[in-house]
Amino acid sequence: MALVHLDDSNFADAIASGVTIVDFWASWCGPCRMFGPTFEAASNKHAGVKFAKFELDEKNRRTAAKYGIRSIPTIMAFQDGEVKESITGLMDPDDFDRWVNSVNS
Repeated sequence: MALVHLDDSNFADAIASGVTIVDFWASWCGPCRMFGPTFEAASNKHAGVKFAKFELDEKNRRTAAKYGIRSIPTIMAFQDGEVKESITGLMDPDDFDRWVNSVNS
């Protein structure tokens, strides 16, 4: 499934239905850049799960504040608009795939 990019204006609509995995990240964050390829690869493996990236910057603070994002990368799984689970920090591809499978079951 295609990876989408979210911001404060389209976040709520994007997570409203189904399972959505969101990567809260920043371009200046080294661990975020390291995790990016793992996240993108997973988005191509898991049919039926939406994957989205949300860049934390000056204009996208409201959503991050709402969900208490204090450390990045933070990955949140949403089910029909509600937080199902979250993780913070790097994960290797196999562990991340297992996590995605667990939140999608």
